[in-house]
Amino acid sequence: MGQKTLAETIKEITRTHLEKNHGMLLGQSISAVGWVNGTVPDCQGIVELPMTDVAGAGFAVGAAMVGRRPIFVVRFQDFLMLNGSPLINYAAKCKTLHGKTAPVFVRAIASDGLGPVHSGALHSLFMHFPGFRVWAPMTPGEYQQCWDDFMTHDDPLLASEYRLSFARSEELFDLLDPQASLTIYAIASPRFEVACAAELLAAQGILVNIVHLARLKPLALGERELAPLRSSGRGLVVDSGYEICGASQAVACELTAATGLPVNAFGLQDETKCLCPPYQNLAPDAEAIAVRAQAILGRHKVVV
Repeated sequence: MGQKTLAETIKEITRTHLEKNHGMLLGQSISAVGWVNGTVPDCQGIVELPMTDVAGAGFAVGAAMVGRRPIFVVRFQDFLMLNGSPLINYAAKCKTLHGKTAPVFVRAIASDGLGPVHSGALHSLFMHFPGFRVWAPMTPGEYQQCWDDFMTHDDPLLASEYRLSFARSEELFDLLDPQASLTIYAIASPRFEVACAAELLAAQGILVNIVHLARLKPLALGERELAPLRSSGRGLVVDSGYEICGASQAVACELTAATGLPVNAFGLQDETKCLCPPYQNLAPDAEAIAVRAQAILGRHKVVV
């Protein structure tokens, strides 16, 4: 058999947790429309919630407080706005304020092109609040690391997921070139575009480094992350969420503070996002990333 896909990995982790760890999974319409894209097993420990976008998170936090370490599935990340209060104002605060923990694993799923309230990427929002661990795992190996991080600590964790990644089985590796003039740090769905962007840039005589970021908070900036930037002298952080006040700007700021080098941010435009043109406002693709890299380096030749 070949390597497991990300969906199969999530499904296996979930089954083990529910059957062997006395865990629990909660969410709306779990058994409908393909069991959350084939990521949820048909087994005991699943609680299908009524169609409410507010109370579900409270149920999950309550389960976390009694030791069930629940998985709370939010099928569209936009719904985090409605579900956020129990997570932000209780789960993330109770350890500090009350000496009790509420470790809930939030699976928040994003997808481009599904309309104004079904395709947002809101991991930046949860990076803002203290008490959360935040990941955007795109590969089977990263998801296992994300889950291990959750099980090792007693904090709530947000896993920012993307439907387009579920069928993938390959890992994503950094690409480094000693002659690179720019280091691209990739977060979430644009990570599947940066290698193609690097090829477009190479055709124009521009060499770049690529560094993949899966854990967003706490952000670890070691030699793996900083050495390529010191070598290239400039950086660009690319994310699927809004650029203004988002993860791309936050990470860029941290990289600049750590090295003193200029690092730019690139994400969604500060405009309404909707399914219909011209308001789609999609995550940066390979060509858009290449064009932004050229602009940073003062190279404005059109990418073909």
